[in-house]
Amino acid sequence: MESIYQLRLSDLENYFLSHDDKKFHAVQLFDWLYKKRIKSFDEVKNIKKETLEQLKHDYFITPLNILKKEEDQDVSKYLFELSDEEKIEAVLMRHDYGMSICVSSQVGCNMGCKFCESGRRKKVRNLKASEMVRQILQVEEDSKVRISHVVIMGIGEPFDNYEEITKFIEIINHPKGLQIGSRHITVSTCGVIPKIKEFMNFPYQVNLAISLHAPNDALRSHLMPINKRYPLSELIPCLKEYLKKTNRRLTFEYVLLKGVNDQEEHARQLANLLKGINGYVNLIPYNETSHIEYKRSEPLQIMKFYDILKKNRIGVTIRREFGSKISAACGQLRSRKEEV
Repeated sequence: MESIYQLRLSDLENYFLSHDDKKFHAVQLFDWLYKKRIKSFDEVKNIKKETLEQLKHDYFITPLNILKKEEDQDVSKYLFELSDEEKIEAVLMRHDYGMSICVSSQVGCNMGCKFCESGRRKKVRNLKASEMVRQILQVEEDSKVRISHVVIMGIGEPFDNYEEITKFIEIINHPKGLQIGSRHITVSTCGVIPKIKEFMNFPYQVNLAISLHAPNDALRSHLMPINKRYPLSELIPCLKEYLKKTNRRLTFEYVLLKGVNDQEEHARQLANLLKGINGYVNLIPYNETSHIEYKRSEPLQIMKFYDILKKNRIGVTIRREFGSKISAACGQLRSRKEEV
């Protein structure tokens, strides 16, 4: 038995046709699921009783279980328990442009970035598209708000779960689904080159963010093992190819670690690395954890780094901080629960 939220509209249409029912009933069921937010197939009207009974046999509508919720100013962090008792996180952030959610794409992560709490606990499995959809539905129900922006930037490497994240995007973008605009959806990757090349042909205008975090191969390989397989010397040309094909502006995520990657020389190297690339750098003050030795850069050092990029005509922002008083680091809430 599988979650009904695993099905795209086209999948549901094929399901209805295969059961000698009308194709347009799939559209009606999508409306019941995503607009009316039904909790049971018994609430559905105007669809054949025989088809509904078969749906009950084949699919379920069960929501995710909220194990814990932590809140700070303009942010709510959720810990969910899945049907196999594994745990994942999602974060709701309130911006002046709308409500944004950061969703997880895997249980754990195998990328092993040294500063990341998610990577400290290895990958258990990929999430299904339905488990990502249900993160949004559950947060909307709990918070009583409509989510307008989605970032696939929680626990896991999205491009290590490519088929499910692209299916997820199709479902939430569909006008009969959650109607989240493709330009309001961002996928973050640490640089899995083959999947970036595949993503160039994905027919949705979705944003791409690159977890960069270092301006040279030596430092990046030390912080991010993925760089040994896909070094900057190969990643940057791939991104230029991506830009040429899609004409979509890139985001470069850069977590600032005190005394590690935040020096003025690093800023100059980063400016040279990204010169001429249509993108901007999102500088991220580090969320410290009790298990990892890295520390947050000093505010003055962050501004020096920012100024150097600005002077070199690199688009740059400093990410607004969320959740400094809660388990803010990606994977931290899950880790604490698992350790307890």
